Amino acid sequence: MSYRFQLRSGFSGAMRWLLQTSRPAPPRSDDEIAAEVERNYRWNFSVNLMDTAGFMFGFSFISATTIVPLFISKLSASSLPIGIAAVIAQSGWALPQIFTANSVERLARKKPVVINLGFFLERLPMWILVFAPMIALRVPTLALGLFLSAYAWFNVGSGVIATAWQDLIARCFPVDRRGRFFGTSMFVGTSLGALGAAISAWFLKTFPFPTNFVYIFTVAAAGITLSWIFLALTREPVQPVETPRTSNRQYWAKLPDILRNDHNFRRFLAARSLMALGGMGTGFITIAAVQRWGVSDSTVGVYTGVLLLGQTIGNLTFGFLADRFGHKLSLELGALVSFFAFLLAWLTPSADWYYVVFALMGVAVGAMIVSGILVIMEFCEPQRRPTYAGMANSSMGLVGIAAPLIGAWLAQMNYNWLFGLSACVYLLAFAALHWWVKEPRWA
Repeated sequence: MSYRFQLRSGFSGAMRWLLQTSRPAPPRSDDEIAAEVERNYRWNFSVNLMDTAGFMFGFSFISATTIVPLFISKLSASSLPIGIAAVIAQSGWALPQIFTANSVERLARKKPVVINLGFFLERLPMWILVFAPMIALRVPTLALGLFLSAYAWFNVGSGVIATAWQDLIARCFPVDRRGRFFGTSMFVGTSLGALGAAISAWFLKTFPFPTNFVYIFTVAAAGITLSWIFLALTREPVQPVETPRTSNRQYWAKLPDILRNDHNFRRFLAARSLMALGGMGTGFITIAAVQRWGVSDSTVGVYTGVLLLGQTIGNLTFGFLADRFGHKLSLELGALVSFFAFLLAWLTPSADWYYVVFALMGVAVGAMIVSGILVIMEFCEPQRRPTYAGMANSSMGLVGIAAPLIGAWLAQMNYNWLFGLSACVYLLAFAALHWWVKEPRWA
């Protein structure tokens, strides 16, 4: 019994040290906090832009749409592992957030969660991925299991710290400049990601399997680790905690009240869930191109570059558009672009049209990243941001579990059915956002 108590005490002490919960927050007025935000605006803009640039460069080497399905297809002929990877990609980041929101709301400092805890949960597993292609030829089943485990560790770990990171960004950047920051930083990040895609295409063409993927995953891990260094330089405007301490049971009991009372937020969740469901075919477009038209591995690397080029355009366009007109419009346009992307994937007459498909998907991803994250922060008062972000993203995570599995089931029968259904669901999502949800900034 004493051993268990010592173990729990040691773990609690380590967590308190990692999260710096014992450091008191200085009492300051709203005006003093706003002045600190303005004073550090340029610095925080610069270091967070470099964080995004490094992260997106590294992340382009593990693209869930192109690189990951291609690597898995080398290890297994079944579509199920690709569906599992898509589940991890679509729900791993989103689903854990509601489970951390209660704790994050009570923290005066969000940065220690993102940096100290994030190193072990988000950055370290990237280096584990490198070992999967090293053993791919000798024990492909073990390599597949190792890859999926490390990939899940990375995505779920990102989700654990996500509410703290979103609140940190909201603290550092005023509401009328968040879209500008996100759009600009993602523009730079995806531009470097397009460079990374060109490098990955060169790796795939120049080196044989699995050596090419050893190089690809090593560069991915290096870029994402470098981004962590820049993120650690963020100057957080620490704010006193006003949220009363509640148990997890009390916290969970209050969540249904938010859905009952906030009608606009409830409708938004339904519309965003439709968008998440529409993504059921995302992980299978690359495999459809390979199986239908026999495109080469290097062409898949080019697809990644086209995807990121489209995302670069989408990030910058929707970032500035959202600052002026609100994020709902950006999400509506993103849903429409996704509709046309899957419609084209369904009806495409040749492999050349897949370049347009991936470009459209990239533009849509730009809208989802910029406005899908930032719009949630405008539905509530600042102290409730972690809860609203957790509810919104975790609900999409639940859909993200089912959507790829439905996609894998349909892909085994007919890709046309899968892409046609995805297009229809995205059209429904556009209609729900346009006619059912009010822009929260003006509501």
